[in-house]
Amino acid sequence: MKTYICQICGDAYIGEDRPSECPFCGAQHHFIKDGSEARPIVNDKIELSEISKKNLEETLGLEMKANAIYLCMAGKADNYERKAMYKRLAKVELEHANIACKLMGIALPQAGTEPCSEDDVENFQKTIELEEHATNLYAQFAKAATEQNIKIFFTALMQVEADHIKLIKNYL
Repeated sequence: MKTYICQICGDAYIGEDRPSECPFCGAQHHFIKDGSEARPIVNDKIELSEISKKNLEETLGLEMKANAIYLCMAGKADNYERKAMYKRLAKVELEHANIACKLMGIALPQAGTEPCSEDDVENFQKTIELEEHATNLYAQFAKAATEQNIKIFFTALMQVEADHIKLIKNYL
């Protein structure tokens, strides 16, 4: 058994082999390092530019909203597989919000609720809209960031959200 640590969220995975993606934040495999090599970005306390603060605050809002929407969708899913998938997406989005808070040095706000449809297909389409918006926004935020860790964070999030789009398109 080995310990692997995600460079994005800082969480540890224990197993024989490196996971293909972080089981906590969804970061792709190249962000997961052997425990002794890991230097998670959330452990570095850096001075944030005003634009990065603004973009992290917007990210926090988007990720908290996505968490709430996915929990709603999980509650209305018509089978266990979809329910479990939406619960997992909700956890990943909450982890993204938590990372944004750590980077800003603030506490995670209390989660709210969001409405969703009773119809799975409508929820799949809404999920794709949300994830496409996040993917495009995080690409812009990565370009705007002057801090290396913030660029890395937004690049990782952009990739994770794009992976979510591929997941949902498999259901359509």
